[in-house]
Amino acid sequence: MSPPAASLRSAAAAAFLGAAPRWYKLGLLAALLANLVLWRVAGPTATAWAIVIEFIATLALALQTYPLAPGGLLAIEALLLGLATPAEVYQETVHGLPILLLLLFMVSAIAFMEELLVWLFSRVLTLTRSNVGLALGFCAAAALLSAFLDALTVIAVVMTVALGFYRIYFVAASGLARPDDDQLAHDMHVPAERQAELAQLRAALRSLLMHAAVGTALGGVCTLVGEPQNLLIGHVMGWDFLRFAREVAPVSLPVLAAGLATCALVERFRLFGFGAPIPPAVRAVLLQFEQRAALHRTQQDRWRLLVQAGAAVLLVVALAFHWAEVGLVGLGMVVLLTGLLGVSEEHRLADAMKSAVPFTALLVAFFAIVALIQSQQLFAPVIAAVLAHRGAEQTAWMYLANGALSAISDNVFVATIYVKELQRAFDAGLVDAAQYARLAVAVNAGTNIPSVATPNGQAAFLFLLTSAVAPLLRLSYGRMCWMALPYFVVTTGVGLLAVVYLLH
Repeated sequence: MSPPAASLRSAAAAAFLGAAPRWYKLGLLAALLANLVLWRVAGPTATAWAIVIEFIATLALALQTYPLAPGGLLAIEALLLGLATPAEVYQETVHGLPILLLLLFMVSAIAFMEELLVWLFSRVLTLTRSNVGLALGFCAAAALLSAFLDALTVIAVVMTVALGFYRIYFVAASGLARPDDDQLAHDMHVPAERQAELAQLRAALRSLLMHAAVGTALGGVCTLVGEPQNLLIGHVMGWDFLRFAREVAPVSLPVLAAGLATCALVERFRLFGFGAPIPPAVRAVLLQFEQRAALHRTQQDRWRLLVQAGAAVLLVVALAFHWAEVGLVGLGMVVLLTGLLGVSEEHRLADAMKSAVPFTALLVAFFAIVALIQSQQLFAPVIAAVLAHRGAEQTAWMYLANGALSAISDNVFVATIYVKELQRAFDAGLVDAAQYARLAVAVNAGTNIPSVATPNGQAAFLFLLTSAVAPLLRLSYGRMCWMALPYFVVTTGVGLLAVVYLLH
């Protein structure tokens, strides 16, 4: 006997987009239907604009559900309506192949270096007693690592360190040998006289996580591999690792200095939720644990750290001298690390790669929307408005135009749009080679720096917000925006001044 139709409808409604809110599901369905009507009534250009805006909305609402399914449905509808062709999507994907290789293989390689990175941040946390020094240490270390490694991996390591130290103190304070996630989230298991220490530890770890998250953006803007969109820009411009670093240095270095100065100031004067020190009693517990761990470190553990440190040095050299395409360098690191660390099981390789797969798939959806934009020439008027200006004013408007969109949307998506339009303008002779390079730097800066304004703009921020650590440390969306505000204002302003006065 077949099930009642009402039951099937309920099952379909529950399955559609999974745990997304009902309003989100209804909104997406309404958008898909409205696009069909708009296509019949207003034509392809209006429909294409609607789909682009709806796609950006799925990125801005990434906390409700991962954007791949809703964004992918919009992309499929665009193809079915003939607003772009599968061949055009394929060409955009081929054009973005260096980014896909970077994500898949470089992220996987860094996963096998996690022990070294955890050790590094743990040493910074336990050995630095100055509050300002500790904040600068985390911010600068994250910036340095993110200039060569994937920002998501760096922030994942910092989260691992923060969660580990939080758990260590919670065990010591509560007496629970193996607290589960629910117990870790509730202060009732900690004696009343130690709850103030626990709250202060939360505040201190919150600060360090936010400093590190901003650090990934400060370092990410500096190099070819710092962020995925950097590789796209470098690929279009024909810049290798050293050339890219030289071209963006007039903007990236002042922004880095301004970001580190902001870190010191907000920590020193306890502004915007920063500045809580780690309580002495908590530091004593953490130091004791670290000393015990060092005593029990085996020769095999030391060998693993040595191999990972050697691989890190080799990675920097390979990138600096451009021995191969960045993604292939990452694959080479995977081969060396797994071979020397004794990783021979297929599932361990799969575990290292799986964190990169969702965003890699989402990038192909990006490329479908970029194909739509290119096919319908949607952003040509925007670029024309920017190019209507001249000299430094033109560069400033390019920085602001893509920076505003990057603050609420994914910066890889934004960079892909603007770089393609910029390349078209150069090919048409609308800008000369020198200004073309300056505008490319402005796109790189605009998609990296203002994006710290919200968790939507920076993948590392969004990753932190949706992690298991955020609720433990009482790190909400609003609190993240508030803590990021001084960084956003200072670095965006310094970036604009650098684009105007130092690039020309």
